[in-house]
Amino acid sequence: MLDLRTVVNNLEEVKAGLARRGAEAQLEPIIALDEERRRLIVEVEELRRLQNEANQRIKERIAKEGPQSESVREMRSGLKESSSKIKALEPDLKAVETQIHDALMAVPNLCHESVPDGKDESDNQVLRTVGEPPVFDFEPKWHDELGQSLDILDFARGAKLSGARFTVLKGAGARLERALGQFMLDMQVREHGYTEIMTPLLVLPEILQGTGQLPKFEEDLFKMEGMDRELYLIPTAEVPLTNLYAGEILKAERLPVRLCAHTSCFRSEAGSYGKDVRGYIRQHQFNKVELIHVCRPEKSYEELELLTSHAEAVLKRLELPYRVVSLCSGDMGFSSAKTYDLEVWLPGQGRYREISSCSNCEDFQARRMKLRFKEEGGKPRLCHTLNGSGLAVGRTLVAVLENGQRADGSVRIPEALRPYMDGMSEIRPE
Repeated sequence: MLDLRTVVNNLEEVKAGLARRGAEAQLEPIIALDEERRRLIVEVEELRRLQNEANQRIKERIAKEGPQSESVREMRSGLKESSSKIKALEPDLKAVETQIHDALMAVPNLCHESVPDGKDESDNQVLRTVGEPPVFDFEPKWHDELGQSLDILDFARGAKLSGARFTVLKGAGARLERALGQFMLDMQVREHGYTEIMTPLLVLPEILQGTGQLPKFEEDLFKMEGMDRELYLIPTAEVPLTNLYAGEILKAERLPVRLCAHTSCFRSEAGSYGKDVRGYIRQHQFNKVELIHVCRPEKSYEELELLTSHAEAVLKRLELPYRVVSLCSGDMGFSSAKTYDLEVWLPGQGRYREISSCSNCEDFQARRMKLRFKEEGGKPRLCHTLNGSGLAVGRTLVAVLENGQRADGSVRIPEALRPYMDGMSEIRPE
């Protein structure tokens, strides 16, 4: 959420920043509501000032005439009238503040100055390419063909159980998915110092508000019905991990906090009808290892580079060719101030596909969830929050299958994964 004072005091700059994103947020109603808010605050504060002065005069009159004198009773009657006016205004003030809060919740974050301008993914900038795409002496297959010929991906039975965009993994396929998740988690904990967290997969609506999924993106979420409270399945572990310290003031020496989790994630994909319907790329349920950083504001862009390098390290260890892309202003997520996408090469499709997004949200999420830190003797300040996939497990499985395929239909398993698969070096057709 943007700071109200920033919007009010720098309206034209904020408008220009939102225009870079192609956002159509209406800020004038927020300005008008803030004027009404300030008018009500002045009125309430003036009434309270008069009330305090009246209380002082009553004390002085009581000292002279006693508590039961007629003049004291008259003064107390006037005080009750003033109190009634304050009580009548307070709900109006609360209502205006709620309207301002709700309006700001629908406004996206502003882009960092280093973000390239652009309208969509065609304007994203490739920063670097790592590794060479494999060269085959045969026509490379898509992962779905490989998975079905190896009898490790069963799309038909997944659809039979749950409908479209659900998949059953079998035998070596299930084992490969499990191995990938465990490998990623171990790497981040052992080599990069993350603290592993296991969170609930169901969260309250205010938790989704904290990271920016609600209220704007409710149609992308799975909501539970028939519960004793309102709960949603998480679309990413970013949601519970970032909110772990919501409403808290952390000691400055605890920062940076770096957390990771391997969870199932659930997305309705409401805005992607007809997109990526083939194979295992875009599922309603998928597994992901998520990385979260909570840090001081002045360190957040250093942390973004570090977080991105930690996600890249997984791809390097798995011997997968990839590139790093800086998203343009029109292609970034709602809460992000700057995002790097990691795109892995998929030979079957003959193109790079996103496998991780690493974002710095600056204080946008922290303001929504009231996440702050405090130096000794100082005032509380908002933290900066960052998140990134390290990696999307299902898409990594796709990349391993397509890049490791051989002419005889077998698939090579990267060396880094073999200890997690009891030494298996390949998956072969039965």
